Amino acid sequence: LGIFGAPAYVVSGNLYWGQDRAHFVEAALRRDASSAVRTHASPAKGTSFPMAHTLEVYFDFSSPFAYLGCAQVDALAARTGATVVWRPFLLGGLFKALGQVDVPLVTWSEAKRTYTFTDMVRWAAHWNIPFRWPTRFPMNSIKALRIYLALPDARRAAFRDAAFRAYWAEDRDLNDDAVLRGLLGEGADEVLTRTQAPEIKAALKDATEQAVSAGVFGAPTFVIDGKELFWGQDRLGLVEAALLR
Repeated sequence: LGIFGAPAYVVSGNLYWGQDRAHFVEAALRRDASSAVRTHASPAKGTSFPMAHTLEVYFDFSSPFAYLGCAQVDALAARTGATVVWRPFLLGGLFKALGQVDVPLVTWSEAKRTYTFTDMVRWAAHWNIPFRWPTRFPMNSIKALRIYLALPDARRAAFRDAAFRAYWAEDRDLNDDAVLRGLLGEGADEVLTRTQAPEIKAALKDATEQAVSAGVFGAPTFVIDGKELFWGQDRLGLVEAALLR
């Protein structure tokens, strides 16, 4: 059946793995994907929050899970009143520091790899965002991450969203300067030149070392108030509950 762990649920021949996929199982049983249970509803307008939390979001453009999870952060912050701090880092550099292989996916069994591709498509449908497995994988994201760090704060969000979408929805090459110029728009050449500056290179190295120090081991990782760590886009329900605590 392709089972590689427990618990596993099979609905009409489709495999679902893990207690954290019960909402997908329920949607399949109802034969209506739109009925998938959301962990938390948005609070009513004017809702006050018990306290303001800080949510650090560790990400790398090379991770499909980071793409799926980061697309939900703005709405999550609006529902919880959290202050978001975006933390780019080089996933390959972190894996090296931890003694992990560069692409863990290639070490998995064929059953788990096959399932994971299906699972990502399910999450994209659940979040209602476009998703297309790229023809270039893995992607060296150093240049895109340096661009992000080289940009002023006011321009980072637009580039972050555009870069994620370009790679994980449009199958574009984040190592291609022409693609990056298109994502950047005005002043692109100046920004691309700045990515070679020693301080920008050092900033990415420092950011990756900070991720290691924070206990990060994958992307996306969410850290609340510098203390409580959650890993994966499939833990956003737990993140939201913690932010509303």
